[in-house]
Amino acid sequence: MSFGTEERGPPNTQDYRIFFKDAAGRYISPFHDIPIFADEAQNIFHAVVEVPRWTNAKMEIATKDALNPLKQDVKNGKLRYVANVFPHKGYIWNYGAIPQTWEDPHHRDADTGRCGDDDPIDVCDIGDKVCTPGEVIRVKVLGTLALIDEGETDWKVIAINADDPEAGRFDDLDDVRRLKPGYLEATFDWFKRYKVPDGKAENQFAFDGQFRDKDFALETVKSTHQFWKALISRETAAGELSCMNTSVSESRFCCSAEDAAAVVESACAFGAAEPIPTSVDKWFYYDK
Repeated sequence: MSFGTEERGPPNTQDYRIFFKDAAGRYISPFHDIPIFADEAQNIFHAVVEVPRWTNAKMEIATKDALNPLKQDVKNGKLRYVANVFPHKGYIWNYGAIPQTWEDPHHRDADTGRCGDDDPIDVCDIGDKVCTPGEVIRVKVLGTLALIDEGETDWKVIAINADDPEAGRFDDLDDVRRLKPGYLEATFDWFKRYKVPDGKAENQFAFDGQFRDKDFALETVKSTHQFWKALISRETAAGELSCMNTSVSESRFCCSAEDAAAVVESACAFGAAEPIPTSVDKWFYYDK
């Protein structure tokens, strides 16, 4: 199963979008139409890369927009760039989301005591390849970290690209500790401090900041898939989320290929990238 993308609007602007297509070139939602499983028997999941490793632009699935394209987050009217957490440059993994999952804001997690953050579950790919925004990869789940972000449960699933040459050597978090020493500690530190430059307090964690193992992580991902099923079937209120999709036939939100194409055509035409503001360059790159 393969997927493609189509850019609309000039990069580095609030109009920039990355729309998704299936293998036949039909427009789809990365939130709702890409299957959660790449290989269910082997517990291999699809993951949508939002932010490639070593980059700062906070790209994300636009959960409230029709067809849920990728777009850059905006704070206080300006494009959002996540600050470097010394000594790292940008995000330290390929960061994204597992499709057809949803952290239900109406459900209080029994382990964390907090409700979900209203987003697909986040995933950190620790493989060696630096991906591109919108790339859809297959991942092996290794464990998870329970971030409490502004009072909400925000799971961070630790995974490795199943097509990484070294993927066969990784089966759980103990393999990460053995083969990539320091990576989990850096991950915890990054999530703890990445909002501090914005003037916010350090993030908190459930389980005293301890990572949970593979079996726990698999159960967590699969539970968010059940929450997504309730969302797409209208058993749970969607709120401001857009559930427009082209493949979930039993969903009342399913639309025609023509309607999906009309959404993309209504977006701004792709254009030349705007320069990143100089103030952002100075803030986010230590060598300037």
